[in-house]
Parts: sequence; structure tokens; C-alpha cells
Amino acid sequence: MSLPSSIQAIAISKTGDFDVIEKKELPFPKSAPGDILVKAGLRPTMQYGGVNFIDTYFRKGLYKINEFPFIVGGEGAGTIAALPTGPEIVNNEEYKKRGYSVGAKVALYRLGAFAEYASVPWKDVFPIPDSVPLITAAAAYTQGLTALTFVEEAHKVKKGEVILVHTVAGGLGLLFAQLIKARGATVIGTTSTPEKAAIARTHGADHVILYPTEDTAQRVLEITNGEGVHAVFDGVGKDTFELDFKVLRRKGTLVSVGNASGAVPPFSPLKLAEKNLRLLRPTMGNYITTPEEVRRYVTELFQLIADGTLKVNVFKEYPFTGEGVQQAQKDLTGGKTTGKLVIKIADPVLAE
Repeated sequence: MSLPSSIQAIAISKTGDFDVIEKKELPFPKSAPGDILVKAGLRPTMQYGGVNFIDTYFRKGLYKINEFPFIVGGEGAGTIAALPTGPEIVNNEEYKKRGYSVGAKVALYRLGAFAEYASVPWKDVFPIPDSVPLITAAAAYTQGLTALTFVEEAHKVKKGEVILVHTVAGGLGLLFAQLIKARGATVIGTTSTPEKAAIARTHGADHVILYPTEDTAQRVLEITNGEGVHAVFDGVGKDTFELDFKVLRRKGTLVSVGNASGAVPPFSPLKLAEKNLRLLRPTMGNYITTPEEVRRYVTELFQLIADGTLKVNVFKEYPFTGEGVQQAQKDLTGGKTTGKLVIKIADPVLAE
């Protein structure tokens, strides 16, 4: 297969505001022996990339970047252009269980996804079943795996529990709500508008609190008869951190999911002793580090999508331009979106 010497990609050359995001021509990505090459173009194609808050953390410099230019995006979906050939890879039992083939639909979780080509270690690339469209896979992959691993390992949600999910109408929040409800727990969510509250309710939220006009702590305690919730999944960070301690019951769990409002400030561990609370700041990547873990959770995720347990809402598709990705990040951080934002890297009509 003839490969170009350069690619088009969405990248930043320094950290900063939205305007540092640009579409650039960059050298063709270097491939390691165990990488799978996913290509953009007519056929095969890197078709969609998913937009996540972590993209803004890298762009602003909250998370460290080792080298510039830095290609934006941490997840995508497309088709395989080339496979590893080394015997130590192709004879690996986990590799063989994936059933890779050139032209097959795949989803990937790896930095550098918003590009015409992505060269990704095979364990981070997973085949998409025919029942799941590429756009759905791109929209669900990172957030779906985050929600799934967190309700299983960060706090194993059980039937009869009461769980609080902040920003429940966002892409991650809607997935949390559905998974928590499917496990037989009661979902309390927070959001900003009645319209978002209605969407959250259709995705499993039993109670939705409008935080701009309601006292969240008071409402949670009313709903739980003064006991508080068993766990909080908090993707907001700094602005809701103190509130979380008020609404958790004794021996409750605070799962700090993200930093949408900024990083949580330092605090004394003695704060946890007031109710014998547990605090976790996990990352999805550390739950699916081994090939076996990836296969377990991705297989379950796609099954939940295929059988209708998880419904994936796409808020909007944005163009594969610097301005398009800038606008996607502005919309994401502006608090006006529901569901998932995706970048359309290649035309779906030509790609499939």
C-alpha cells in the first residue's frame, strides 16, 4: 500500500485558549511494530472522532504535553488500513481473539485521533460489531468505557442504592444514568435547564435537580430522607467538591470523574473521616490497561449498545477543521450541549 509523506490533522503548537487549535499538515505518523494503521480517505477511513473534556485539559496545559505539535483527540472510529506483521504480535492469543482484518470497522482509544491516519498499538484498537454504526462507536467509546468501568470498579453500583450524577444530561452523564438505572439503583442527577432535565429523565434519571434555581444539597437530602447518597460521580470538579461531602451518607464514595470547572484544590484527608468516606480519582485507561481488560469491557459496551440498554445521543457533528474543533470545545465547555459531540473526519457517504 502506498502511503503519503504527510497527513492533515487537528493540532496545537502551544497550550492556550481555543484559538491555538489549527488544522495542520504534519509528517506521516511513525509506526511501532505492534501498531495498527487506521486511515482517513475514501476507503478505508478514520471517519469520526469523539470530543471529550480531556481534550480541553491538554489544550489548556492542565495535563502535560511532552511534544509539540500535539494532535488533538483521544478517540475515534474508522477502518483498518494495515496490520502488524511480526510473528510475536500475530501469534499473540489476545491479538487473534480480536479477529482483525484490513477494511474492518474499529474504534480506538489513543491520543492523536483527529488525523487522516492514526498509528495505534493493537491493544487500543477494537473491532466494531456490524450492529453498531461507526458514529455511535466513536461517540460511545471513551465515555462509555469510562462509565462502565467506573460503575463496576470505582464504585460497584448495587441494586437499591441511590447515586448522584452531576451534569447528568451531558454525554457521560447520560451513560452513567442508564448504566446505574440498569443495575437497579436510583439515579439523582443535576443539570441546568428543564429541557436538559427532560432528556435526563428519558435516559433513566429518577430525580433531576436544577442547580441554578434549587439547593442541590437540600434536595438530595429530601429525596433520601436525610440519609444522603451511596456514591457521587462528579465530573465537575472544583465547583461541586464541597457539596459532595454534604450529600454523601456515612461510608459513601466520592468518585471524582473530571475537572470541568477546574481541578479540585488540596484538602486535608481528615475531611474523609467525618463520615468514613472513600475518595477516588480514577482514569478509565488504568482500568483497561491489559489486552484482556480491553476485550472484556469493550465487548460488554458494544453488547449494551446493540441490545438497547445504552442509547448514545449525538448532540452535533463538527467539520474536520481548526474552526470546527474550536467550536466543538467551546460548545462542550459552554454547558449548552446534551449528549456527545463528534468530529466528522471523512464523509460517511464516501467512506461506507
